[in-house]
Amino acid sequence: MADQARFTELAMEHMSSLYSAAVRMTRNPTDAQDLVQETYLKAFRGFHTFEEGTNLKAWLYRILTNTYINSYRAKKRRPEQSDVDDVEELYLYRRLGGLEAAAAGRSAEEEVLDHFTDADVKKAVESLPEQFRMVVLLADVEGFSYKEIAAIMDVPIGTVMSRLHRGRRALQKALFDFGMARGLVDQRD
Repeated sequence: MADQARFTELAMEHMSSLYSAAVRMTRNPTDAQDLVQETYLKAFRGFHTFEEGTNLKAWLYRILTNTYINSYRAKKRRPEQSDVDDVEELYLYRRLGGLEAAAAGRSAEEEVLDHFTDADVKKAVESLPEQFRMVVLLADVEGFSYKEIAAIMDVPIGTVMSRLHRGRRALQKALFDFGMARGLVDQRD
């Protein structure tokens, strides 16, 4: 019983951030709930293996990521199912807020980003190959360090850095192409 109380005390505070990550992974709120529930069940069962004093959030994210990857692989072997489009909004970029923003002087990037909707950015992120998308989400949305992402995904730090670089470049290209199509970017030879 002591482990159950300790687990509840330590792990439950991370549930909302795990759910947000799960929605971004699964692109479906119902699947995200199932993924988080399965993650917490596995974490509870394996809580005796958690080393006190280490990063609990990273440990939980590793379980979440591994559970997602295993279910993703299993779904690849099954006939395709359609996804529900009701997905939580994804905010990769924060804009300056309030009246101070107008006087503060904004960068060219912020001005261009005003023309992109959250759905445009979300679509660009979702278009990334799975291995790049996961690293971009963990780094740029969840704020994990290279070392933490390496532990979560069970890959070397160099692989994390490479995937993050390539994922960001692919995301930049997708957003650039979108900007070109909307006339937000000058076409230069």
